[in-house]
Amino acid sequence: MGKEKKTESCDNGSYNYKMFKCFNRKFKINEVQPTNDVREAFCKFSVGGGGDGSSGVMGAEQLCSFLDDHLVHSVTTVAEAQRLIDEVIRRRHHVTRYTRHGLDLDDFFNFLFYDDLNPPITPHVNSLNSNLKDRSYSEHETLCLKQVHQDMTAPLCHYFIYTGHNSYLTGNQLSSDCSEVPVIKALQRGVRVIELDLWPNSTGTDINVLHGRTLTTPVPLIKCLKSIRDYAFSSSPYPVIITLEDHLTADLQAKVAEMATQIFGEMLYYPESDSLEEFPSPDSLLHRIIISTKPPKEYLESRNPLVKQKDNSNVSPSSEEETPGTEEIQTLESMLSYQDWETKSDSDQEKEEASEQQKPAYKRLITIHAGKPKGSVKEEMKVAVDKVRRLSLSEQELDRTCSSNSQDVVRFTQKNLLRIYPKGTRINSSNYKPLSGWTHGAQMIAFNMQGYGKSLWLMHGMFRANGGCGYVKKPNFLMKKGFHEEVFDPRKKLPVKETLKVKVYMGDGWRLDFSHTHFDAYSPPDFYTKMFIVGVPADNAKRKTKIIEDNWYPIWDEEFSFPLTVPELALLRIEVREYDMSEKDDFGGQTCLPVSELRPGIRSVPLYDKKGEKMKSVRLLMRFIFE
Repeated sequence: MGKEKKTESCDNGSYNYKMFKCFNRKFKINEVQPTNDVREAFCKFSVGGGGDGSSGVMGAEQLCSFLDDHLVHSVTTVAEAQRLIDEVIRRRHHVTRYTRHGLDLDDFFNFLFYDDLNPPITPHVNSLNSNLKDRSYSEHETLCLKQVHQDMTAPLCHYFIYTGHNSYLTGNQLSSDCSEVPVIKALQRGVRVIELDLWPNSTGTDINVLHGRTLTTPVPLIKCLKSIRDYAFSSSPYPVIITLEDHLTADLQAKVAEMATQIFGEMLYYPESDSLEEFPSPDSLLHRIIISTKPPKEYLESRNPLVKQKDNSNVSPSSEEETPGTEEIQTLESMLSYQDWETKSDSDQEKEEASEQQKPAYKRLITIHAGKPKGSVKEEMKVAVDKVRRLSLSEQELDRTCSSNSQDVVRFTQKNLLRIYPKGTRINSSNYKPLSGWTHGAQMIAFNMQGYGKSLWLMHGMFRANGGCGYVKKPNFLMKKGFHEEVFDPRKKLPVKETLKVKVYMGDGWRLDFSHTHFDAYSPPDFYTKMFIVGVPADNAKRKTKIIEDNWYPIWDEEFSFPLTVPELALLRIEVREYDMSEKDDFGGQTCLPVSELRPGIRSVPLYDKKGEKMKSVRLLMRFIFE
């Protein structure tokens, strides 16, 4: 970058960039014009125009014909098409009474570029929720349910579930504050699994939530539970699962049960029997909260320090997860002490076991029984006939298991829940690649939602599917068994099933969302777009457009083809960058879209910032075709 810069806007639609107080560079700001494909579409469906369609008009009937032909919208009636036309004219011409009832070429072009009117993933009305009229929902919840288009009546194990990890942390895993605020943010984003680590407070009379054996500052459990109650269904009416990492005495477990029943009331679901033979469905658990943790008996058995696993010396006896495995943590252990880590005599443990038996309420509230492999993972993954459960594996354990027993993992997840969590060395709250877990049917890919990065963008993309309700139906091939009980083999290379063609027309909105020297001090930005297919290894691919120099409205007009063997698990990740010759290219926006939900035709694709927040104005005009 230069030593001095100054930007001035001119009345004639240009910008002056002054350099070194000597040079004046003027760049004209060109307005975005319809592409040839847009002109051809308008000309084909409009009436009364010339050969180029510039003087034609597209009325409600013609708009309906266009939408039906291009499969780009859910509008089916002329009245709905007219409402769309009226909205476009109101936005463009700022009038409340319409002097005309059709779109000209520029109106039509703007309609295609409005991402709320022409999004890349079209909402669907769910015929499976035809009983909505028999239930009482708010307008927001009814809209969410209408956008859900997948079958929600199957057991929970048939769905990928939006899952958080250490949901109470505001930052890193080592020293950040614990708070109910990130729990609220996760629920508002659509996360359906909230994880809380429970520890006794300093006096042993109450329960705190914190990342044990670290310097994270605690938050009272009651604050987290009340926040879950208040925000559980702010974005989706489908069930919220609370996974508890329990480090409590029997008395405090009983206190957790009392808190949960009082705070959640009828929202709290738990079965009458000790264990389930089959998980309930998301549809049967609307507006319900369920708890998943180890049963107390397993907890008491694991409290004996002698049963620590040989290869996990840093794991807390009652924890499913690794603690941060760094030298910093080893020095911190001497600074912190918790009653739960101390070795207790046989008589003390017998008293606690008796106390646990007298207080069965906590165990009764556990709907999903959880555990971590005590022996070999292969043995743990043997499917029981009469009960279902949840098993937790670290990301490394998943990789090791999948490399040798990939079909065993798929078979286990057809009936049971598999949760994958980050390795303990991710103290900066980074995340791992989620596709390996999804490809093997793992339902709960636990992610640190407080950070950002490419892995988290993939998570956001996956759960934009199915109306953003937090539950995405697994592909049928992950649930099928063959004649000889064989299941899907993720390692087997398959033939190409279909080809996705992506055309990138242009981009817009940066001039409205950024200062004019944000990307370059001396000239308008030089944008290019990168596209990635992320899925099974055979489908992974990346493409890049040419660089458009010195233009706030880049027009690429380039098409790319992506052959797909397993499109059901593929994600299209899109990223715009600004080329910089001397430094790292600047970030200009990103999004991630599930390929299975893309709608063919010309679409407006909104972009998001690094943290996954939608940008106010930045969007791309693209076209998707499946062959």
